[in-house]
Amino acid sequence: MRILLCCSGGMSTSLLAERMEQAARDQGLTVDIQSVGVHEFAAVVRKFDVVLLGPQIRHRWAHLKSIADANGVPIALLDPVAYGMIDGQQALKQALACLSTS
Repeated sequence: MRILLCCSGGMSTSLLAERMEQAARDQGLTVDIQSVGVHEFAAVVRKFDVVLLGPQIRHRWAHLKSIADANGVPIALLDPVAYGMIDGQQALKQALACLSTS
């Protein structure tokens, strides 16, 4: 499974990506999680199975969702508490739930 995390510049989600990968390993899951800035989103979204957006770009939701939808990729806003606490377990759970409901 390939998960894309997107935020303003790709930096704040990089630590969360590491924690999510650890949580996945703990569960015996194989995942590839990458983080990018919003300016890279349209160029890479089609390469992923699911996208989670950082809370700081929630104002771009409609635009980014339309791009994800056009590429058939489920998308959700990252839970702000999981994001703020850098809770890889909760963020992974959210990505898996988003994927299973698509």
